[in-house]
Amino acid sequence: MIRSRWDQRIRRADELAAEHPFAAEVLRFYSHVTRFQKDLYAGMAGVGNDLSLVSPRFPDFLNHIAAVAPEPMAQCARELRQCEPSHWRDTLDSFWRDASRFQPEPGRAAELLASMFLQPYAEYLADNNSEQMPGSETFGTCPFCRARPIAGVLRQEGDGGKRSLICSLCATEWENGRMVCAACGEQDVEKLAVYTAEQFPHVRVEACDTCRYYIKTVDLTKNGKAVPVVDELATIPLNLWAQEHAYVKLRANLLGI
Repeated sequence: MIRSRWDQRIRRADELAAEHPFAAEVLRFYSHVTRFQKDLYAGMAGVGNDLSLVSPRFPDFLNHIAAVAPEPMAQCARELRQCEPSHWRDTLDSFWRDASRFQPEPGRAAELLASMFLQPYAEYLADNNSEQMPGSETFGTCPFCRARPIAGVLRQEGDGGKRSLICSLCATEWENGRMVCAACGEQDVEKLAVYTAEQFPHVRVEACDTCRYYIKTVDLTKNGKAVPVVDELATIPLNLWAQEHAYVKLRANLLGI
């Protein structure tokens, strides 16, 4: 079941890359990264909560990224690969200690690479109910690792849909009210803006006029083929609408978008 989860992400990324040329480069890169993540996850058995047993794979990951990533991320991977092992081990350790508060940005390429590499490790720990990572419990954060959600998802329940949030780091899902801001908990519908585009009828921007954050929610009742973390990545025009209206994304995805 876990292996099929990675395959679903890869397959969906390839499908959407063919459908949406404007997002094709991003989605193809995501597909390459996810294939590596799938193999990394498959080798996690017996690792436990010991990052030192995972980090030896990082040079292979950097070689892979250098070959397939757009610049300047490929350049960052090449430069990091040439550093002493102690340097990139420190990079991984530093990211892991502060992973719950990390906000991916294009200008933080080294941390983005660490995030991509360690995401399957975090997902493995969550899947196997390992000890929680450090972090104080805060509204709108993952109950396992305390990272912020990358997307929302609506699934059929009774006559309507039940909304959950998906962790950006370990992929844990947790319930969240359908008309509640995922960032600050605002429940006044007059302050909760919803935007959809004809091009993506199953994905909507959910924005809050109180805190000015937004998140995308993928409605599986409208498109059962969607994979939330992938469809979120593909719907770039929705990000542009949010930015034009001065909303800030609650959590950028692994590519810093």
